[in-house]
Amino acid sequence: MAEFTDHQIERYARHMVLHEIGGAGQMQLCDAQVVIIGAGGIGCPAIQYLAAAGIGGLTVIDDDTVSLSNLQRQILYSEEQIGMAKVAAAEAAVARINPDVAFRGLARRIAPDDDDAAWSDLLTGADVIIDGSDNFQTRLLVSDQSVRHKIPLVSAAIGKFQGQIGSFFGWETDSPCYRCFVGDAHDPDNCDDCATVGVLGPMVGLMGTLAAMEAVRVITGFGDDPRGKLHLFDGLSPAMRTMRLPKDPACKGCGAG
Repeated sequence: MAEFTDHQIERYARHMVLHEIGGAGQMQLCDAQVVIIGAGGIGCPAIQYLAAAGIGGLTVIDDDTVSLSNLQRQILYSEEQIGMAKVAAAEAAVARINPDVAFRGLARRIAPDDDDAAWSDLLTGADVIIDGSDNFQTRLLVSDQSVRHKIPLVSAAIGKFQGQIGSFFGWETDSPCYRCFVGDAHDPDNCDDCATVGVLGPMVGLMGTLAAMEAVRVITGFGDDPRGKLHLFDGLSPAMRTMRLPKDPACKGCGAG
């Protein structure tokens, strides 16, 4: 983008008056591309806030359709959209929120047999990846490709009343990747999901909103360096704590393993 129009200056004025963002930071947002894995509870608020922030382009990857049970926490959708592909419903919402945002919706799943060409297409031009998927297989595949393509990864997850979020730069010498954190985690056949154990709707919204904020942090560089930090939120207390994650030198994703 060469320069802001008068309309954009008024629209993004509350960002531009922030010393830590300013006009230069808003320009970075307007030129940035974000890939969001999953248009569920975490993806919904992330999509909304990034579109409102004027992100240049959003690629959203999800093969699911809107169901009635989603609506307790996936606030992008309505009952009138039940049965609609989530990426189609998200595209309509983004067009309503901010028509300047270029939207690409991919109604597909991340799969272990995706080849290099498929990943290059999924991540083309990406400045940040937000992963809000609900299984370790997808999360580890995304983490490994984040390292391979040298794209910062914002990973957010929730369960019942708890949430976690971290930003990963695993290709860097001293920065861990998501695989450093969870190792070779797998999805057990008897693993509980939110349909079984439940999840607090506002908790999902909180983590999705934090994911959008961390993506903006990565793009503009405001505030503290997010590398190597994992933030844990307990909604029952409520309380948040931050822990430092070490890089695993034997990690299969970013180390010598």
